[in-house]
Amino acid sequence: MRRRLIQSTLAVVLVVIAVFGVSLVIVETRTITTTAQERVDTEAVRLSSIVDSRLLGEETVDASVLREQIQGDRYAEISIPGKPLIRVGDRPGGDVISARQTGEEGETVTVQEPRSSVTREVGRTLLIIGAVALLAVIAAVLLAVRQANRLASPLTDLAETAERLGSGDPRPRHRRYGVPELDRVADVLDASAERIARMLTAERRLAADASHQLRTPLTALSMRLEEITLTDDPDTVKEEATIALTQVERLTDVVERLLTNSRDPRSGSAVTFDLDEVIQQQIAEWRPAYRSAGRAIVSSGKRHLEAVGTPGAVAQVLAALIENSLMHGGGTVALRTRVTGNQAVIEVTDEGPGIPADLGARIFERAISGRNSTGIGLAVARDLAEADGGRLEMLQTKPPVIALFLSRTAPAKKHAPDAGPTVR
Repeated sequence: MRRRLIQSTLAVVLVVIAVFGVSLVIVETRTITTTAQERVDTEAVRLSSIVDSRLLGEETVDASVLREQIQGDRYAEISIPGKPLIRVGDRPGGDVISARQTGEEGETVTVQEPRSSVTREVGRTLLIIGAVALLAVIAAVLLAVRQANRLASPLTDLAETAERLGSGDPRPRHRRYGVPELDRVADVLDASAERIARMLTAERRLAADASHQLRTPLTALSMRLEEITLTDDPDTVKEEATIALTQVERLTDVVERLLTNSRDPRSGSAVTFDLDEVIQQQIAEWRPAYRSAGRAIVSSGKRHLEAVGTPGAVAQVLAALIENSLMHGGGTVALRTRVTGNQAVIEVTDEGPGIPADLGARIFERAISGRNSTGIGLAVARDLAEADGGRLEMLQTKPPVIALFLSRTAPAKKHAPDAGPTVR
């Protein structure tokens, strides 16, 4: 591209020089020739007037007197009737410029100048024109190279950007080149890079979330299947198989929820459901893990609360909080339900050392963890809660209290009284 731009610019300049240069040479040559002829004519008239004045004054007219009146390398012949021919200067050879003038006393004055003087002046003019044309060509080449670099370098840079996108590096470069058309291409490439980056981030996030969220249901399912293999009691096998099937359904719901949330975080289908059912379901599911750890999990607070949301999403949020307490907390884990305004609140707390003060509310950010964990669980729980119309908050760090706020329907006319803690 650079070579084509330079060649095209140089061709245009050469055409301009050829058209205007040749015309200028012709005009200058004619002007110089006409000027030389006018000089010789003027010299003939001037010399004739001098001869007339000396003849009228009866002064001597000879070559020695007129030699001082002849300028340069001109040659003059003065023919006076009745007198010998007077020659002044050296007669030029070759082509000459000649002028003849007849005086008032009948004398004839002829002035000649060699045409080589005109040729020399034309040559000097052509040399100047050629030098100017050469400078114009050099300037045009330099400008063409600069313009070619200005256009070709951005195109090379854009090609590299496109190649980077194709090789899986979606970082936008945010470079602009001062050329509207190229800047438009750069805008489109940067926008495409940002979209690809968002898509890759979403895919990686989905993979991480799926790995984290499916780990607990699969572990629970594995434990149920192990219990089935260790017992010969048909009733126990049937009970554990029923629970395993329920967990498979919940596992399917987790997968569908993750996929739906990855496509549109706000596409949940909220319904009115009983919080007690979700809480008891989670306690039953986590009971074996807590028993293995020598710990307990209890529930307390207001009963028969109804909330608006997606039961599967709420269950996943509670599972993330319970798992977090199991891994990082200590002692008994308590799930307390209460009402504040038009919201139902589920608080999850334990008797562990709490959350470091330097983390605080940042505990819900991705990759933030007080220990060597993934830092994904609470971040996913927060996203699920917000997508379901609720919110997740850190109410207290020591002892840790994390609360899930959900919208609730109008309270029923009769509610059972608050129940005390129930050890599971």
